[in-house]
Parts: sequence; C-alpha cells; structure tokens
Amino acid sequence: FRVDLIFYDRFWPLFPQAYEAVEPVDLDEFLMSQLRSGDAELMQELGEFPDDDLGVELVERECRTLRPSVPEEGVELDPHVRDCVQSYTQPWLVVSRRTQGYGWIAYSERTEAIRLLQRQTFESDEKSPSLAELCDDTARTTLTSSDFNLRALQPDRRVENLLRFSSPEELDRFNLEARSSNRYGELFGLYPPTDEEDAVAIRPIPDCPKEHFGQRILVRCQAIKFDIEIEPLFATMALYDLKEKKKISENFHFDINTDQMKGFLRAHTPHTDASTLARSAIFSISYPSPDIYLVIKIEKVLQQGEIGDCAEPYMVLKESDAAKNREKLEKLKNQAEGFCQRLGRYRMPFAFATVNIMSAINSTLERDTSDTDSINGKGTMEKKGLPRRNSDRFSMMEDNYILSGFKPLTVYCVCRQEGERLSDEDLFKFLADIKRSSGQRRVKIIPGYLKLEVSPVPETVPGCLSPELIPVKPVSEKNPRPVKEVLEFPSSEVYVPHNIYRNLLYVYPLRLNLTNRLTSARNITVKIQFMSGEDPSCAMPVIFGKSSGPEFLREVYTPVTYHNRSPDFYDEIKIRLPARLTEKHHLLLTFYHISCQQKQNQTGSVESLIGYSWLPMLNNDRLQTGQQCLPIILDKLPVNYSLHSPEKLPAQVPPAKWMENHKGLFNLELQAVSSVQTQDSHLERFFTLCHALEGKTMFPIRVGDEKISENMFEHELKLSIISLSSSGLEPLVLFLHQVLDKLFRLIMQPMVIAGQTANLAQIAFESVVSVVNSLHNSQELAKDHQGRNCLLATYLYFVFRLPDTQHEMHTTGGLMAHPESRYSTLTRATATTVGFMLLQSRIRSSSNPDIPAPQSPDDTEVTNILGKVHTHKCNVILRMHEIALDLPFNKQIHLSLYTGVCREYVYKYAWFFFELLVKSMSQHVSQLDKKAVPRRNRFSDRFKDDITTIVNVVTAEIGNILVKQQKELEQAEKVNISLAFFLYDLMSLMDRGFVFQLVKNYCNQMAAKSVNISTLISMRLEFLRVLCSHEHYLNLSLFFSSPASAPASPSLSTSSQNSSSCSFQDNKIAAMFDLSQDFKQRHYLTGLLLTELSTALDMESEGGRVQQKAISATYSLLCAHDLDQRCSRPEVKAKIAALYLPLVGIIIDSINYLDFTVSDSRGSKGKSGGPEEDPDSITPINQSVAMAIAGNPFNTLAGKTTNMLTAETSRNLLMCFLWIIKNADQNLVQRWTVDMPSSQLNRLLELLTICISCFEYRGKQSSDKVSTQALQKSQQAKARLEEALLGGIGARGQMMKRVGGNDRTLGQRENLRWRKDLTQWRQTNDRQDKSKAELDQEAIISGNLATETNLIVLDLLEMIVQAVPLADCKDNVVGGVLRVLLHSLTCNQSSTFLSHCFSTLRALIVKFGELLFEEEAEQCADLCQKVLHYCSSCVDGNRSQACATLYLIMRYSYSSASNFSRVKMQVTMSLASLVGKSSDIHEEHLRRSFRTILAYAEEDTEMQSTQLPSQVDELLRNLNSILSDTVKMKEFQKDPEMLMDLMYRIAKGYQTSPDLRLTWLQNMAEKHSSRKCFTESAMCLVHAAALVAEYLSMLEDHKYLPVGSVTFQNISPNVLEESAVSDDILSPDEDGVCSGRYFTENGLVGLLEQAAELFSNGGLYEAVNEVYKVIVPILEAHRDFRKLTSTHDKLQRAFENIIQKGHKRMFGTYFRVGFYGSKFGDLDEQEFIYKEPGITHLPEISHRLENFYSQCFGDEVLEMIKDSTPVDRKKLNPNKVLLINMTCITFVEPFFDDYEMKDRLTNFEKNFNLRRFMYTTPFTKSGRPRGELNEQYKRKTILTTMHAFPYIKTRINVIQKEEFDLTPIEVAIEDMQKKTRELAEATHREKPDAVMLQMVLQGSVTATVNQGPLEVAQVFLNEIPADPKLFRHHNKLRLCFKEFILRCGEAVEKNKQLITPDQKEYQQEMKKNYNKLRENLRPMLERKIPELYKPIIKPRIENRDSFKRHSLRRTQDENS
Repeated sequence: FRVDLIFYDRFWPLFPQAYEAVEPVDLDEFLMSQLRSGDAELMQELGEFPDDDLGVELVERECRTLRPSVPEEGVELDPHVRDCVQSYTQPWLVVSRRTQGYGWIAYSERTEAIRLLQRQTFESDEKSPSLAELCDDTARTTLTSSDFNLRALQPDRRVENLLRFSSPEELDRFNLEARSSNRYGELFGLYPPTDEEDAVAIRPIPDCPKEHFGQRILVRCQAIKFDIEIEPLFATMALYDLKEKKKISENFHFDINTDQMKGFLRAHTPHTDASTLARSAIFSISYPSPDIYLVIKIEKVLQQGEIGDCAEPYMVLKESDAAKNREKLEKLKNQAEGFCQRLGRYRMPFAFATVNIMSAINSTLERDTSDTDSINGKGTMEKKGLPRRNSDRFSMMEDNYILSGFKPLTVYCVCRQEGERLSDEDLFKFLADIKRSSGQRRVKIIPGYLKLEVSPVPETVPGCLSPELIPVKPVSEKNPRPVKEVLEFPSSEVYVPHNIYRNLLYVYPLRLNLTNRLTSARNITVKIQFMSGEDPSCAMPVIFGKSSGPEFLREVYTPVTYHNRSPDFYDEIKIRLPARLTEKHHLLLTFYHISCQQKQNQTGSVESLIGYSWLPMLNNDRLQTGQQCLPIILDKLPVNYSLHSPEKLPAQVPPAKWMENHKGLFNLELQAVSSVQTQDSHLERFFTLCHALEGKTMFPIRVGDEKISENMFEHELKLSIISLSSSGLEPLVLFLHQVLDKLFRLIMQPMVIAGQTANLAQIAFESVVSVVNSLHNSQELAKDHQGRNCLLATYLYFVFRLPDTQHEMHTTGGLMAHPESRYSTLTRATATTVGFMLLQSRIRSSSNPDIPAPQSPDDTEVTNILGKVHTHKCNVILRMHEIALDLPFNKQIHLSLYTGVCREYVYKYAWFFFELLVKSMSQHVSQLDKKAVPRRNRFSDRFKDDITTIVNVVTAEIGNILVKQQKELEQAEKVNISLAFFLYDLMSLMDRGFVFQLVKNYCNQMAAKSVNISTLISMRLEFLRVLCSHEHYLNLSLFFSSPASAPASPSLSTSSQNSSSCSFQDNKIAAMFDLSQDFKQRHYLTGLLLTELSTALDMESEGGRVQQKAISATYSLLCAHDLDQRCSRPEVKAKIAALYLPLVGIIIDSINYLDFTVSDSRGSKGKSGGPEEDPDSITPINQSVAMAIAGNPFNTLAGKTTNMLTAETSRNLLMCFLWIIKNADQNLVQRWTVDMPSSQLNRLLELLTICISCFEYRGKQSSDKVSTQALQKSQQAKARLEEALLGGIGARGQMMKRVGGNDRTLGQRENLRWRKDLTQWRQTNDRQDKSKAELDQEAIISGNLATETNLIVLDLLEMIVQAVPLADCKDNVVGGVLRVLLHSLTCNQSSTFLSHCFSTLRALIVKFGELLFEEEAEQCADLCQKVLHYCSSCVDGNRSQACATLYLIMRYSYSSASNFSRVKMQVTMSLASLVGKSSDIHEEHLRRSFRTILAYAEEDTEMQSTQLPSQVDELLRNLNSILSDTVKMKEFQKDPEMLMDLMYRIAKGYQTSPDLRLTWLQNMAEKHSSRKCFTESAMCLVHAAALVAEYLSMLEDHKYLPVGSVTFQNISPNVLEESAVSDDILSPDEDGVCSGRYFTENGLVGLLEQAAELFSNGGLYEAVNEVYKVIVPILEAHRDFRKLTSTHDKLQRAFENIIQKGHKRMFGTYFRVGFYGSKFGDLDEQEFIYKEPGITHLPEISHRLENFYSQCFGDEVLEMIKDSTPVDRKKLNPNKVLLINMTCITFVEPFFDDYEMKDRLTNFEKNFNLRRFMYTTPFTKSGRPRGELNEQYKRKTILTTMHAFPYIKTRINVIQKEEFDLTPIEVAIEDMQKKTRELAEATHREKPDAVMLQMVLQGSVTATVNQGPLEVAQVFLNEIPADPKLFRHHNKLRLCFKEFILRCGEAVEKNKQLITPDQKEYQQEMKKNYNKLRENLRPMLERKIPELYKPIIKPRIENRDSFKRHSLRRTQDENS
C-alpha cells in the first residue's frame, strides 16, 4: 500500500521541467548487479555500506567515585527504589554508526597537518629598508650616483636550462613535473569552514548525563589563631546566599587543634576516622552572586559561664604579654582540661566570621587582598566573577593564574557569638548589616584571625571524598588528609535529571521554648538518634560524624547555650537514610539539662533528663520533610509510640504526662536530598500505581491516604498518567528518565488488570507528548541549535531502550514480573498460541490495511515466537505516531481522544518521535543482523507503507504551514529538518531504494504546494543538506559508477578516423559537464542538490539568502569529501570530482553573479587589474562598469546581474570549482576545453581571473577579516558570560545551557564544526584577541591557500594552451591565457607560484612569441611592466625568474619578431611608470637584475654574432640612468615639494620622448592626487593632453581637434611649454614611438575628462568649462551623443556649483620661503612661493618644514627665522643651515595692478593664473619694527614667479623682486581706505549680517583704543603740514575721513533697521558715539589747504615720487 502523490497541474508551471525530482535508481538492486559485474574492488570498498556500520552497544557509564553509590546490602528494596538504582547504574544503550561524521572529524585532525605547512615567501611580508636609513644617506652624500657602473655588480644566480630544451613539448613536461611536486593535498584543509549558522547538517551528539555541579571552589583552612591557646576549638563552614535568604551548602566540619589539645578530649573520642580529618572543602555554586558569604562558626567545649564570660580571657590576655600572664594561662588551661574531661561531648557556641566569597575570589585573583573589605563584604564583584572549573566551560582561571600562587586570605574580624542571636535569621540580619555599612557593627570582636585559601578547583583533586564519603577518582596514595566535597543546596531550581543514588536527610533543630516551665532546666541540649525500632539498641549508625572523630555516629548532641530556657539552635544533622524505610523508622529526640558546675557531693551524671519527643519518618508512606513542631513527653516513652506521631498518640494507660498540656514546644526542620524520594505527589502516585501493575501486589493498594480497589485501579492509573503534566517542572526533570521509561513500557506492552487487557498505550502516548511539550516550552531548559530540548535528546541517545516484553503471566491479578535479561532470543512462555498465530497470519495476508493489529499479550507472544518482537514494538510506536498524526486509516481507534493539540505537538516535536522510532528500529535491526537477514526483508511491507504514510503526512503538514501560516515558518523549518534526519537515519536501516522513493515523494509533494519559490528551494535545500551529510553519501550517490577519466578517445593523429565518432566522443565529454536526466537518476542525491543549486542561482532573490544556502551546502559537502580519510587516494578523489563535473558547468554559467569589486592593480598603467575582491564588503559595482574599467578581456558579461552573490559566498563557490578542477582527471578536463565554444572558453578564462583575485593573499597584517556578525557574536557571547558571572538574569539560563556540561564522555567524536574554537580557524575581528602565534598560523594558511589556488588555475591554463594546436582559434586563446597570467602577476603572489608562473610565461614566449609580439602589443607592454616589477623584488628567487623571463622576451622579440625597438620602448616606459608610481622600488635590486640580464646576453652563445648583446647593453645603460634620477626622488619621499621638483625635472628631460613625458606627467598627477592637490593634478593632465594634441595635430589635420597646445592657453598659459615638441625632434610614425593608447583622440578625451573631474574636486569649476570647450567639438565630430549628454550634465553641475559656492570657496594660501646654507645644495639662496591648502596658518607650514629639515640635518644646525627682515649672509653662522620663512603678515597675497583688477572680477579670477605676490614689512627710522603713528613706515615687496599658479607643482621659483616704502601719512591713508571699504561692504550686503555690521561699527565709532580713527585724525589733520610735498597726502586723508564719516552714518542707520527690541539702548549709545565722533572731526575736515585749490598751471611730475614709481614699473613690466 503506497500513497501516490497527485501533482496539481496548476502549480506546476511555476518551475522549470528540470526542477521535478526524477525516478531514482533502485540502489540495492543496482549494487547487486554491479557486484556481479565490473569494478569489484572499488565496489567493495566504496559501494556497499560496511558490515559493522550500525552498532547498538552497551556503554558502561563513567563513575566519578571509586565505586558507585548504591543502597546498603541485604535489604529488599521496594520496586521504585530498585528501578531508580537500576536506572542509575545500568550501562547506556547507544546506537552509533561507525563512520558517522567522518568528514567533519577530519577538521580536527587536519590541524596537525596544517602545523607542518611550509611558510610561503611573499614579498609583501618581507621588510624593506626604512625611511630613516634613507635620510641618513642624504646627510652623507651629494647625489652623483647617476654614473653608476653596472658591470661592477655581481649578477644573480641564473635560471638553469633557460635555453636548453629540445622541443616545446619537453619544456611543458619539465614545467608540469616542477608544478606537481610539493603540492598540498587537501585544498579545503587550507580554507576556513563556513559559518556555523549554515551547518544544519549536524546533529550534535548530546552531552552524556552527569551529576550537576555549579562553579566549584576549593576552600582550605590553614589556621585559626587567637592570642591565647588554652582549649580545643571546633569549626564548621557553610555558604549562605543573602539575597535568597538561604543556606546554600551543607556544613563542613573541621578543626585545627594541636595533638595536645586533642588529648584533652581523648576520653570522649573512641576512635578517629581519616575522613573526619579534612581541612579543605570543595563548594559548588550554581548561581553565583555578589551576595554569597562563607560563614565560619567556631565552637568550644561546654564550660560554666555565658559566652561573653568564656570569651573574656581571649579578649583581655595578649600574646605579647605571655610572660606576664604565664600563671593565668596555666590556670585557664587546667580549668579547660577539667571541663573537657567532664563535658567533652557537649559544645557551646563561641565565635563566627564571614567572608564575601566573591571578593575573596577576586582578591585572590588580583593577588592583593584588602582584608577588611573582604570581611565587610564590601569586596566588589567584578566582571571577572567566579572562575568555573568544571570541564571546559570557562578556562578563565587556569589560563591566568597558577594555582600554587594563590595568596591565603586572612580574616581578622572574628565576632563573638551572642546567646540570643544564634538562629539563621539573626545571621542574615548581620550579613545585611555588613553589606549596608562597612563601619563597626554591634558585635564584639575577638582578637585573632582565620587563614583561608580560596582557589578554583584543579582538574583533579587527589584524596577527595563525595558527600556520601565515597572516595572520588583519582584516589590519593599518600595524602592522609582528605578533601571533602560539600553538597550544594542550590538557591534556585536545578534542572538536571538524577544520575546517582543519593538518599540523605538533614535535620535542623530550630528552637525550644521552656520559658513557662518552672524547672531548673537551663543548659539544654537535645540528643538526636535515628531509630529502626523502639529498643535503645535500634539506634542506627547513620548520622555523619563531625571533625576528628568517628565517621558515623548513633547519636549526636546539639550545642548548649548557657542559662537559656528557650535556646535557638543552629546545628545541622546529616543522616544517611536507609534505602527501605518502614513505619518503624523514626527520629528520637531526648532533652537534657547539663550541670556545668560539679557540686561537692555530686559524682553522678552531668545530664538530667527533661523529656522526649519523636518523629516517624513516614507519613502515609511518604517521607516526612519540612518544618515540624513537636510536643515533649515527660518520664518515659509509651510502648509502640513510634507508630504514631507525637501529636496523634492514642490515649495511654496510665496516661502519658506531656509538658505544657501537649503543646508543641520543639521546632525542627527536615530536608531530604534524595534521588529516590520524589517529594511530588503526582509522581509518587504514578510510580506507585505503575509498580502495583508490575509487582505482586495485593489489592486494595494504598496510595497516600486513600485506598484503591482492583476495579478502580485502571481508572486511577489513567488519572495518574494524565496528571503527570501537572507535576512541578523540577521533580519531573529530576525523575525524567524513570517517568519516560515507565510511559514507554505502558505504550509498548498491553497490561492485564483484573483479567482484562487494559490498553493504556494511547493515554500514555498522550502523556509522553505533553511531557515533551512542557520540557520544550520551559524557558529554563536548554535547547540545541536545532531547537531540540537537550534533556530529551540525551534521554533518547543514552537512556531509551525498548522495554523487555518477556512476561510471565500471573493470573492472580494479572500482573507481571520484570526480567533482567537483555537482547536474548525470547522464549515461549505459554503454549496457547496456535490460534493467535492464525490470527497473526490473517492480518499479514489481509489486503485491508485498516484493521489494526489486536494487541493482546498473546499477540506479543506470537510475535516473539516469530522472532519479530522488535518489529512489533517499532510497529506499536509507529502506530502511535500515526494515530497522533491523525492519519486517514486506523478508523476504528477513537481518534476523538487525540485532540488537535496533541496532534499539533507531535508535529511540532517530530524530531523526538522520529528519533525514538529510529532507535527502536536500530535495536530491531541489530537483532536481525545477527541472523543475516537481507536489507530488503528487515521490515514488513506493511511497516514500510506506514513509514511512507507518515513521511507523506508530515510533508503535507510542512506544506500547509508554509502556505497558510507564514509566521510559523520557523516551525516548518524545524519539522522539515526533523523529517530529513529521519530519512537520513532510515538510509542506514532500511532498503535504500525505498528511502529514495520517500525523498522523491517529498520533493515533488513540496513542489506541488503553491509556496514562494525561494522558501521552497530553501526548504528542499535544508532537507537535502541533511541527507547529503550521510556518512555513506558517496555510496548512496553511486559515485564509483561515474567515469573518472575521458572515454577512450580516437587517437588524434590518425586522420582516417571518421569525424562522426569524434564528435560523438566530444558530445559524451561535454555531456559529463551537464546536469542530465540520466545523471540525476543515477547519482540521485547529487542530482537533486545540483538541481537546487542551479535553480537557486538562476532565480531572483532578495538578499541572495537562497543562493548562499545552496552554495554553502555544496561547499560543505566537497569539504567533507576532501578531508575524509576514506577518500584520500587520488583515484578515489578523481571519481568524486567526476561526480561533480556538472557543477563546473553551473559555476561557469553563474559567472555574472560572482562578486568582485575592482581595485587598482599594482603598477599597471592606469589600468585596473580586473576583478579583485575586497574583504570589507564594498557594495559590488555594476558589472559592466567594472568591466569597462578593468578593460574586460573577455566580453562575456551579458545577462542580468541583479542577484549578486556576496564575497564570502562567491569564494565558497569558486573553492568548489577549484577543487573539482584540481582533482578531476586532467586528460578529461583538457579534452573538454578543446571542444569548448570560444564564448564558453572566454567565460572560463574570466572565471579563472576572478579566482585569482578572490584568493589573493592579504598579508600577515590582515589575514582574512571576518564579517561583523562574527564580531557581534563574540561580543554577545562575552556579554552572556559576564552576565552569568554576575549572577544576573542570565545565570539561570546559563546554567541551563550547561545542563549537560560540555565535556563529552564516551570518547564521542566531537562534532568539530560546532566547536570551531578548537580548530585553527577561530576567526574574530578582535585582532588584539589573537596571539602572535595564531596570527602567524593564519598567515601561513592563507599564504598556502593563495599559492595552491593559483597553481590550480595555472594547471588549467597550461591544459588549455597545450590543447591549442588542436583547435583553430589559437590567437584568441593565447591572448586570453596571457591576460589571466598577467592578472595573476598583479596580485600578491608567493615565490613558489611566481617561479611556476614565469616558467609558463617563458613557455608561451617560446611557443607563440611571434603571435604575441605582433598581435598583442598592449599585452606585451603590460607583460614588460609586470616582469620589470618583479626584477625589483627583494626576494632573490622572484628576481632571478623575472630576469630570465625579461631576457627571453628581448631575445625572442629580436630574433623572431624583429621588433626589438618596440620592446625597448615598452621596457623603458615600464621602468619610468614603475619608478614613478611605486614608492617602494628597490633600486639596488633593479640594478642587480640589469646586471643579470646583461650576463644572460653575454653568455648567450647563439646570439653573440648578432647585434642583440650590444643593443641590450645600450638599453640597460639607458634604464640605469633613469633609475638614478629616480633614486634621487626616493630620498625626498618625505619632502613633497622637492619630490615634485625632481619629477618635474625628469619629465622635462623626456621632452624628446613624448611617451615617457606623458608617463611622468601622469605619475605627477597621481602623486598630487594622493596629496589631495587636485588642481595641480588636473594641470598635469592638461599638460599631458596638450602634449597629445601637439602630436595629433602633426599626424592629421582635423578641424575639430585642438591646434596643438595653443588651444589650451585659456586653461593655463603654462601649457605652452608643451609646444616644444616639433617635427624636427620627432617623427611620430617611427616604430614604437607614441604608440601608447593615449596618443589617440579617445586618449585625449580621456585625459581631459579626468582633468575636468579633478578641477571639479579642487573647486575650480570655471576651469571645468574651459576643459570641456576642447572636448565638446571632438565628441560632436564623433556623434557621441551619450557622452555629450553626460558632458553637459557635468557642465550644468559645475555652473550650479559656481552659483551656490561662489564666495565660499577657499582657494590656496601662499607663503614665501627662502633657503640659505650650503647644506641645502641646489636650493641655497633660492626663494620660492609655496602654495598651501585654503586655510593654512604660518605656524603649520613652518612646523612642517622645520620638522622635515631637522630630521635631515639635525636640530642644532637648523635655524628658523619667522619675520620678513632681510637676511645678512655675513652674519650667518657658516655651519648652520638657515631656513627662513619670510612673512610679515603671515603670508604673501596675490598682487594686482589697478588695470588688472578691471578684468579680475570674481573670486576665482583673483585666485587663478597668479604670478605676482606681495608682502609688507612695518619699520621705523629708529630701527624698531613698530612705533607711534607719526613715525610708522611700511615697506611693500612684490615678488614675481617663473610660472603662473596653479601649475603642475606647488612651489615656483621667484624670478623678480621689487620694493617701495610708504610714509606714515600714506600708511594712515591706506588704513582709513581699508576701514571705509569694510564699512561699505558690511552696510551694502545683499543679506546684511547684524553681528558683522556691529563689529565693524564698534571698531570705527566707539574706538577709544590707541590709533582709533579720531587719534589718526588728530595726529595728521590737526594742522596743515609745513612741507608742501605733504599737502596732497593731507588732503587725500581728509577726503578719506569725509567718506569714512559718511559711511559710518549709513551704517548706524542700517543698524537701526536690523536691531532687535532689546538692543535699543545699544543703538542709542552707538548713535551718541557717532555724533560725538562727527563733532570732533568736523573742524579738521572743513579745513582745506588753500594752495591746492588754485588754478592748475603746470603739473610738477618730478616731485610725485610714488606715482612716478608706479608708472615706471608698469612700463618695465610691459617690456618684460
């Protein structure tokens, strides 16, 4: 019976046909047929699963203690205790699959292999000489190294056999051998595993059940010391939690008494057991908090007197006065000895001390204890928190602290006990007090101290005893003093199932109240005994002893409070409960008065009896716990008293005498810590009834206080099953294993009650479901990453087993016994089976599957006989599942009982029921395996049908959730994964063909649902991912049947072969790379996975989540194969790679989606090095743009690129590709590339380019960065850790996470994917977290990864090239391959790879030299540049390879292509470009390389007869001189101006070779850009464009082209320099000249566009317009309207910017700098104008220059002068270098004549094209710079520069200097004009600014300061000057003042309009000041000089000096 699925056509069109799951091959059938034929050897190894694959084994549980804790011998236990004990001692039943998780373990084992990796040499990791060393050079030499002699150098080692090979084939073979040696086998071993979030494919093995411990600390008491030592003292310590007001540990008793003191008590200690001598205890704290205190209580032997009196001597007598007090001490000692002998068995309270455990730990951690704090409890709880020790949870302490180094903690605050304050409440009050106030408290301190040592618990503590006093492993041989583990009473619930037998009772006497009784009883003690009967001899030795005495006692006395009738007690009595309690067991309490003082006549007992009380241990069969208040009986105890509680004692004859009328007088509390007493009524009832069902019980049964008769029994049992879910979570968890075991027994086996078969299965199943639900729902309990409750997972893995169903039938009550046998063949128990056999067979043959099997015990019996007992059980469980899931059949079973809720939960927690079923089936299979039943027949068809149904129903449910309840998506995902794991497990148990059918049904059923496609793929992927992680996935995929090598090909040499067979063969190979129907059928799981991947890559998805999932799944799978030891042989790997060939096709098709962000390739000529991926996720740029920039070599990027993959995902996909290429059969791959269409081949080459970029080595400094998520994760983990340690909210949750601990027992294979912290690849972003060693290790791994990936690419390129002669399109192919190789040289490569890469390049040159030099000119230029770059490498190997290659290029270009001139040109340009761009060029290495190339030329015997050696010599000499110039540049790397001067000089030197000049101009532009000098950078490009224009205008005469450099002079007059290139110097068509890509119209436009962009960046928008004026005509001529659009768009933006930013732009600031001193060399006595950024202050530039030059020459020889007075050379110290910064008013200003100002209207015009600058120097005739107004002169200096700013450099020489002086009155005129101008500007602004206006006004009107306007007027205008020469000036000043006062008036009026109401007074004040000023000035302004107003007769020109000077200078200018 199969459920066949119907596909709904209406949903189907959503998916491509290919998406449908195909019919799988019948695996088992196929394997059988393969066995008969074919590849038997491989088949045996990798076809069938190994025989011992499935193991069902009993694993002994690990026992911490020397022997397990078990009840005492010889007692018959009741069934519940017996079951518990069995459950705590029986071995685990574990189902394991031998090879499960094989691939993943490999990760851990890889780490060893990785440690042995060779470090790869990368140039980027080698150190280059530092700049400081270079500066030293400059100090030493004056540079004249340009005439450096090459031949004086020693050449490098030459590459052997460079020219000695007989044929290209031999060369290829030699290269291949070299490449194949020393390769790293497992590619994935070098690549970090993917992120955990994706790895659903692993079910973590649950942690083995263990006893619970919190964080453990070891407390060792070293001393208790008082000033005097007169008597023995006894101590107990325990932990108290102040916040919870709870004692959180049992007491630990110890003492530090000397032997002498112990001797006092010899009479009372019969013997001393070793276990009582402990002084160290291990405490466990589950919930750490800052409020936990360690309380130490000290007692002494009872003596006469109050506590205070007894403590008096301790407080009075000092140790220092020992001599004085000797007699007193002797007396005290004798007294004490007397008391010890009389009253040695009684104790009294004495003192106590407290320590805040947190501050104790912190202070020991910090190694310095502030003692008082730790007592006051003030010690803060820091983030460090409590160190945990258990397992590997936190290794915080072990890492940081050496245990022996713990400093003891000394507690000086020992407080005296108060008789009235002994109870726990008083203690908590005291603790709260000290927490609140750190001051002195109301307690008496006894001088003395305790010395404790608090430390974390080491891994092992020898000689340790458990709380039951059983030795813990390892047992100490020599240590006589044991360490005790102290039992914890956790402050909150602990949810860990019981795991060991523990049965302890703690009795706490609280208080006794005898105040109303008039007796002499005052010193009261209580004797406590645990009795098993009423006879005194029945006292049991089960009370744990205290220190220095017997281990167990029969009786114990409480301490005595002297003269107190209602004493409080604080004692704790610990009792080991008998395993079987009867009603006779009781506590007997005897009350005594103790006579402390011996009366003279009295010799009798010190005890006088007060009375008795008792407490029966059982009440209604339940252990009595909690608080009790007991009455006290006087005289003697009545007979049979123990059968009743004292409150309900029946009337006695004679009547019993009770104290105070039977009133409760004695309070005590009982607390049980037991793993057999449930202490929960629901559980107790359930267990009792279950045992009644199994045992030989007589009815009626008593449960609690009710009796149950036989006919009510079933009803009550059902009720108790239902009410299980009402029990508390903690007890349920504690007894979880027993509860589930019982429920499963009820489900599996029909019970006979009162002769009737009671079917409790259904109700028990519902109860299981409800327990599972409540455990999952609890917030307190941990879940694993798949949402499985950890407790349940542990139960299934270790505990669950099918109950034995071999029953003996007892007709009496029909109850059954419990056999102990395991896995035996089960025998007959009755003979009445024949009828049932018939019945069974009827069911078997029945065609109607709807009749459920009658489940009578006899049916079970029959099944037994048939040997199918386990199948039956599986069937039962299966049936339960079916019922629960509400399947369409089983109609007779009342489905109404199964509420929807139960059904929902079964779906929700399907994982539990699936794993249950699987474990049952495994047990069944392991039975069958012993009988060698074939796989097919393990399970009946009926069973298979049921499985099919279940899978279909669950699948349908997943679909329904997805369709109807979107919000339940997570739920659906969980069920989906549970189902996947179910099928994954079935693969190992059932017929695999059958399971494949289930997979097919699942896939198609899911596809039939109308689910969003990305959700669907996502679901199916998760599902497949789990199946594919099966350890025998390869066998399941029949990988051995894939062809691993190319089909035998018709040999290519025989032309007679007909072409059809050839093409058939080719098709066959091509087909191997396709995902065909046949492939999907045969390799079923692989086919499904690749289908999902290919569908995912083709679909549009938001955020690429689905693609990431699909790739990650594939990636993990290959990773597992690669690291699986079973697959280590190359032929096996080749087979596996063949299985994944279709993936290669998929990846090549998906190239559009790969992420690579373009970054500048190193040293390529302004061209980017193609795809390169940046680890910081830059948003990937549009592909077509990327390709345009990168110069996409293969024009393949068509199609959509919307769903880009992330960088990480792309790397994973590429990793898969590389792995397949590495491991597949090489011959096969080569044949495939030969037949590839060229478009496909181009895509392949592009893919290789991307691979190279993706895996580039990023250097030691930044080994792979990781996504920020990783960082967030680590931060969250950190936060959680801190939270837990602080005992905050997280503590409980944290503990729950630790419920199972993290240590694994059983040597289970740790799933390392989940424990990445153990692997090498713990990647975090907190780089500082990693040790240097880890970073080094990462760098080694990533270096090896880069090398290996590049070598794989190189192998493939070689295959492609070697196949070339067979194909036709060779030129295209060779060019493409060369491009990829060049790209790889651009990246950071290891020496290993470079040596192979250069070998391949040389082979290409040898084979295709002519083709390369002719067709691929541009590529050759790139090749020269890359090779030359490596010639300067500091790694010797790289250099020698590069030299060999460069020589070969020269040789072949000379001999074969005979265009050596071109190569010469390219090499020269490459060098120029190289040294210009990279600052890290090593000229000594380059020179060495030149020498080596020379050596090659000299040693090349074949070429000696030709011109080649001399040509090479000439070329190298030329290169050497270029290099020398560049070296000079290098010295000035830190001095940007000098550097640019040098570059400028070098560029000028290339005036005759335009290509090189262009290169240098571009280098300068790049340098400027990097310094943010955009304007200068733009100017360099404008000059470059002018150069190109000159050249173009020589070649062709087009109207639209610029006429040489003249056209550019609007942009800058400096451009005319470029016109020097004229016809006589250069003929453009000479070979190799001007052949660069820029000497074209497009090149010209490109340069100008770049320049425009830079001008725009620099804010010179007006220049942008000028540049585009040159571009537009060219674009119009080309009809390039698209570009025109963008051009006009840019122009519009430029003009908008001018409008918006017009006045706000900051152009340059200019400074004059002069150099004086011989050390400056060329610069001595030179003056420059420096252009600095917008707002640069004088101190900034002077500081920069001072720093630089003092570094060069030293501070002592450098002097800075920061004013503008002239420098006198004679006065200079000749040794000092002098650098002057000549600036008076901080800087020089652009200077314009008046006529110039007419043209320079805008801000831009005043800052562009500047050649003249001015600065002013104030002086007086007396020599001081400043003086009174009437003596203040001013000198103006005007400087003219050689070129106009902005230029192609930022400093220009000064070529002319003029000066003129102003008289004091002229200075005053200038000042007043300036003031007036400011006023006018402020008043007449478009948008007036009130603040600005008021500032100017105040400076003018209210200026009372010196040299304000009024004072100026009074000095110069007060009287008419005597000298007629000054008349004009006087008059001019007067007119200035007139205008000034006018402007002031306007400004005051304007201000009136602008002010706010609150400024009225201010305005009036201003107006008043203005009027006052006007009045004061009026007389001076109205006085005219009469001579000036006479009629003009003759102008006296000769007297007007200043004007004369002006005009003269102008004429000179014009002439110049």
